[in-house]
Amino acid sequence: MADRNPNQTTGGSAAGVHRVRARHEFRGLRTAEHYFTVPLVHVPDESGTAGETITVFAREYSSTDHTADEAAGLPWLLFLQGGPGGRGNRVTSLSGWMKAAAKDFRILMLDQRGTGLSTPVEPQSLELRGDAAAQAEYLTHFRADSIVADAEYIRRVLGSGPWSVLGQSFGGFCALTYLSFAPQGLREVLITGGLAPLHGPADRVYQATFHRVALRNAEYFSWYPEDREAVTRIARHLDRNAEYLASGERLTTERFQMIGSFLGGNTRVDALHYLLEDAFIDTPSGPRLSEAFLEQVRSLVSRAANPLYAVVHESIYGQGEATNWAAWRVLEDHPEFKPDAKEPLLTGEMVYPWYFEQDPALVPLRDVAEQLAAKKDWKPLYSPEQLAANTVPVAAAVYKDDIYVDHDLSLETAAAVRGLQPWVTADFHHDGIGEDGEGIFARLLGMVRAVR
Repeated sequence: MADRNPNQTTGGSAAGVHRVRARHEFRGLRTAEHYFTVPLVHVPDESGTAGETITVFAREYSSTDHTADEAAGLPWLLFLQGGPGGRGNRVTSLSGWMKAAAKDFRILMLDQRGTGLSTPVEPQSLELRGDAAAQAEYLTHFRADSIVADAEYIRRVLGSGPWSVLGQSFGGFCALTYLSFAPQGLREVLITGGLAPLHGPADRVYQATFHRVALRNAEYFSWYPEDREAVTRIARHLDRNAEYLASGERLTTERFQMIGSFLGGNTRVDALHYLLEDAFIDTPSGPRLSEAFLEQVRSLVSRAANPLYAVVHESIYGQGEATNWAAWRVLEDHPEFKPDAKEPLLTGEMVYPWYFEQDPALVPLRDVAEQLAAKKDWKPLYSPEQLAANTVPVAAAVYKDDIYVDHDLSLETAAAVRGLQPWVTADFHHDGIGEDGEGIFARLLGMVRAVR
């Protein structure tokens, strides 16, 4: 049960301290702000009494349909969000999957280490670690294995029995790691758009996703044929003219292509058309990109708010070998995505080395990113043996046309996890829980409960 004193401390060692600093109630929801002190490096004996510690923040959400005492007796549902490098959702009312979940659970929304109110990872804070090599070494402790160790540590601090987990996108990757190395902490697992490949180089991920992003481009331009011309016009304009974002840097064609992030969703894809229609404005010197358009693009292509996403992105696929800028290398097999293509396609979530030259927020991390890309001795993120012997009920939504987590690779993983029930659907894209979170959550929970 969570402590009721806003400043009460639990735990007896440097690692293991737990504080609830504030509680609030508004618009049908109740929140509590939890701060946990955890080891930077979790040791096998789970003592956590030596070594450096960091803070991990989590916000508890429950429904005021339950009294405070009733809510404190509900089982926990841990939500692992997408990323890497994404903080937990900040919500102002219960809707979608959270509305469904709050009927039977109190929700723990984790700011994964390095994000949000957890000990932050930003260029300024990383300078405290020392040189690029020291910073890179520090960041090796910010992958799924460490996030899962934090979660399991927090579960024990809270005094919870095995809890339920919902993993979206990268959160699903983390859930597979949880199933691999700490299944004793899990009651049941729900995964949406997040069945990671269990083996193989990162290259196979990008070969699959480049293919799906190309198909999604074609689908989008079939809906909005005028936007095919608009994208090409903007690309050629940027080749010939210097256009600058409000943050001061020049907008390049390849960076403009990053707006393809819109293509990954049901709820966002049509908004791409509204963005493109704002592109040009007439000026005394001829057509230029409008300030309104440039500001919208800046918010899409800057990693100032989540630099960790870019710097550790490919490492989520690193297992025993270097990733070596896999997306950048695989791009050579897909010239239709190159900025100088006759009709360049929009890209997805791939991360390239030039990010660390063109995005001011990432320039200080260029050497760190290079060292992580070259790292050869990544630890395994999954245990195929444990997953093959899994006894935890698992259900996963697999989106047929997902451009971020490939359908075929997802089903390969589903077949390797004993008892995992895949629900394959073409009704949603990667942001399915944003489209019908209530229905998706209810369906997956029903699937895992039906096997008990």
